[in-house]
Amino acid sequence: MVPRSREEPHRVATPLELFFDLCFVVAVGQAGRELAHDLAEGHWGDGLTGYFFAFFAIWWAWMNFTWFASAYDCDDVPYRVTTLVQIAGVLILAAGVPRLFADQDIVLSVVGYVVMRLAMVTQWLRAAAAEEGPARGVALRYAAGITLCQIGWVVVLVLPDDVRAVLIPIGILAELSVPVVAELRMQTTWHPHHIAERYGLFTLIVLGETVAAATVAVQSAVDEHEGLGRLLPVAAGGLLICFSAWWIYFARPVHDHLRSNRQAFLWGYGHYLVFGAAAAIGSGLEVAVESAVHKAHVSETAAAATVTVPTALYLVTVWALHSRHVKTGVAQVLLPAASVAVLACTAAGGSGVLAAGLVTALTVAAGVALHAREG
Repeated sequence: MVPRSREEPHRVATPLELFFDLCFVVAVGQAGRELAHDLAEGHWGDGLTGYFFAFFAIWWAWMNFTWFASAYDCDDVPYRVTTLVQIAGVLILAAGVPRLFADQDIVLSVVGYVVMRLAMVTQWLRAAAAEEGPARGVALRYAAGITLCQIGWVVVLVLPDDVRAVLIPIGILAELSVPVVAELRMQTTWHPHHIAERYGLFTLIVLGETVAAATVAVQSAVDEHEGLGRLLPVAAGGLLICFSAWWIYFARPVHDHLRSNRQAFLWGYGHYLVFGAAAAIGSGLEVAVESAVHKAHVSETAAAATVTVPTALYLVTVWALHSRHVKTGVAQVLLPAASVAVLACTAAGGSGVLAAGLVTALTVAAGVALHAREG
């Protein structure tokens, strides 16, 4: 397992990486459905807390494998088997997500997470065995840091709930610090174009899960002979939001911006909000559908907020990570202004989703017009 070149031409995602992503979206879908259920019942605190922790575990395990594979993907039998073990881990985590939301029972989710992360340790140890000098030290620091964090998660399982509440945020900070400490003096040879493609593909898959969740919600409502007229504005607004989210994310290539760890760490970590917001839009659309047919136990304004808030968060985060680096003048403030306008659509209540969809679509149209004028 030797490092791959950062200058390797035509570096693209492998079939194993695509399979890895699709299996991870199973867990994303579980978290999204549970969030939608809690929001529709008005359990905002429990829903958002459960979503935060579940999505962090999914995203962090996905992200660590993605950057490792960009630097060390040798695609031999041990590598493939270890990756499949990680996939088994995320499926265990996904099975535990309903318990996490319903009873704050974290045991199954933590077990799945630890399986994923310990499999990652074996990958780093293989890399350390093939490396020498500073690169070997990087790999060993990764292996040691991840192992210590997993020991901490196992210890958390046997502690009382009040102690867990204090230690879980500390554990998250410890996990986030491992790459920073491991690559303090030397960075791994991740491939900028490959990383940008991997993140783009996962964004596509999450947006696809959002469309699927909204489609199932509309279908269920129609099957129960509810009024289609009340559902059409939600469906139209939801599609406009999803189409616009895709367009905005892929408006300009970003791989040229990823030149160093200083840029890449902020960009990679910031995608927690991009992925989380994109998946939460689907949850919000489910709530909006239930509200339209009078099955949600929240007001129409609150139902609209479940869509407008994650949409605004998505817009401003993509601006911070992508657009602000390549746009000037009016185009520089387009997405922040759009995020404020989307939040204002919350006040429209039952029409809020459609209004938000129109705002995002107009934002895309304005961006296209400005780009054409610059050209």
